[in-house]
Amino acid sequence: MSNICYIISAGDFSGINFIKRENDYVIAADGGYDYACKSGIEVDMVLGDFDSLGRMPDHTNVKVYKPEKDDTDTLLAIKEGMELGYNKFILFGALGGKRIDHSIANMQALLYLTQNGCEGTILDETTAISAVSNGTIRLPSNKHGYFSVFCFSSKAVGVTIQNAKYCVKDVELKNSFPIGVSNEFVGSEPIISVKEGDLMVVWQRS
Repeated sequence: MSNICYIISAGDFSGINFIKRENDYVIAADGGYDYACKSGIEVDMVLGDFDSLGRMPDHTNVKVYKPEKDDTDTLLAIKEGMELGYNKFILFGALGGKRIDHSIANMQALLYLTQNGCEGTILDETTAISAVSNGTIRLPSNKHGYFSVFCFSSKAVGVTIQNAKYCVKDVELKNSFPIGVSNEFVGSEPIISVKEGDLMVVWQRS
């Protein structure tokens, strides 16, 4: 099992449910530090401009950034994790909150990960979101309900979906038509692949 870099951001707080293993790493991005403290999660690094936290964190490993910056706090945390050698990321607190633009930015950060050879998943209480670029993603086989596949580039060529209620082979998706909404799990592992382009995949966790 790969070591995981967990990132806790400052979106909606719906609980954090993971067990940190010896070689995992946890980064709290700005207000995500409060969420980590509430959940009793041991944090290895805290970073951000701390506008959402509203104070300097009481931690031994803090990186402070100016508010005028190109990267969001979540993307800064992702880059820190990548520099430390991690290639699998799980993000909490990356959706909701007072600003929908941050939710969109965090979904784009998943594309940054997959385009740089890494894996990333956003988790909240009911939903999981991941991305794939020019490759294949496999969803859990033990899930029920719906999953959706969205094109996040201008077009996605050679899209194939296997082991689902609606299977397709070598089709083209466009970012202007959400035809991939509400596919369904059928008890086996859905396999979604794209030959050229970017896909965002959303599924129900329960």
